[in-house]
Amino acid sequence: MIGDFLGYATTFVGAGLISGAVVHHPLDPDRYTTIALIGAGVFLFATVLNEFVLKRQRPSASKVVAIVLSSLALSFGIGMLSGGLQHFEDFPERAAMLIPFGLALSFVAYVLRHDSTRWRSIVGPTGLLVLVTAATAFFGLRGIASDMAAESAGGGHSHGEESSSEQETAKTEENHTEEGHSGGAGTKAPDASPGIQGTGSGAGGEEGSHAEDGHAH
Repeated sequence: MIGDFLGYATTFVGAGLISGAVVHHPLDPDRYTTIALIGAGVFLFATVLNEFVLKRQRPSASKVVAIVLSSLALSFGIGMLSGGLQHFEDFPERAAMLIPFGLALSFVAYVLRHDSTRWRSIVGPTGLLVLVTAATAFFGLRGIASDMAAESAGGGHSHGEESSSEQETAKTEENHTEEGHSGGAGTKAPDASPGIQGTGSGAGGEEGSHAEDGHAH
C-alpha cells in the first residue's frame, strides 16, 4: 500500500516540478534548470518504482530504456501543457508556445509509453486530430498573446504621455513663476529712488543756491 502511494505521489510531484520550471525558466535559468532536473529525477524514480519494483514481471532491457525515455518525454509534455495553462496570463507569449507543443509531445510520449505497438495511431486519424488541435491552439493563443502585449504597451504609453504632460506643465508654471519674480525685481528699480532723491536734492540745492544768491544780493 505504501509503495503504491509513494509511486503515485512522486509521479505528480515530479510533473509539478517540471511544469513550474518550464514556465518560469526565463526568470532565473540556473535555478529553474536545477528544479527541472530534480523534477525529472523524481518522475523517473516514480516510473522505476511503478513499472519495475512494484510489478512482478521484469521487462527486457530494451523495454526498460523505451519506458524510461517515453516517461521522461511524457513528464515534460504534461509539464509544458499544465504550466502553460496555469501561467498564460503571466507569460502569454511563452505559454502560447508551451501549450500546443506540450499537447503534441505528451500525446506521442503517451502512445509510446503505454502501447508502443500502436505507434501507427500517431500518424493516423487520432494523431491528425491532435495535430490540428495543437496548430489551432498555437495560432489562436499567439493572437491572444499579441493582443495582450499590445494592450499592455498601449497602457504604458498612455501613462508615459500623462507623466510627460504633467512634467511639461510643472516646468511651464515654474518658468512663469521665475519670470514673475524677475519682472518684479526689475520694476522695483532700486536705482530710481536715488535718482529721484538726487533730483530732489538737486532742486533743493538750486533753491539753496538761489537763496544764497538772493542773500548775497
